Amino acid sequence: MTEPTTVAGDCLCGAVRFEVTLPTMFCGHCHCTMCQRNHGAAFVTWFGVDRSQLSVSQGESELVRYDSSEHGTRSFCSRCGTSLFCENDEHPDRVDIPLANMNAPIDRTPQVHVHVDSKADWYAITDSLPQMGGKTGLEPK
Repeated sequence: MTEPTTVAGDCLCGAVRFEVTLPTMFCGHCHCTMCQRNHGAAFVTWFGVDRSQLSVSQGESELVRYDSSEHGTRSFCSRCGTSLFCENDEHPDRVDIPLANMNAPIDRTPQVHVHVDSKADWYAITDSLPQMGGKTGLEPK
């Protein structure tokens, strides 16, 4: 039997280190304004895993949780401010992680653009990935 594949990740300063056991649930680009403001970018590429597949190996005491909405929290490093984890009451067993925080490739590349109705005006989506929007941000365009 093969051992499960794990991929390491960390924050900018290295105070918080974690491992994710594959497989992931999804990987996609989120264009919502909350992600734009949280990361200072046009969009954020997230992937999701079951909570049991995430292990913080160093710096758990450095994590700060912010209630970013009535149904979700975002965790970041208290030393460098790196956004690390997003949790949502609508999916209590899932943790979303920015792909850019990983130290090696995961098991998939981005598959979709979500919340495109609120994408940054100065950014043009030029790839052929499906685009989702509407009230939920997840409805086909």
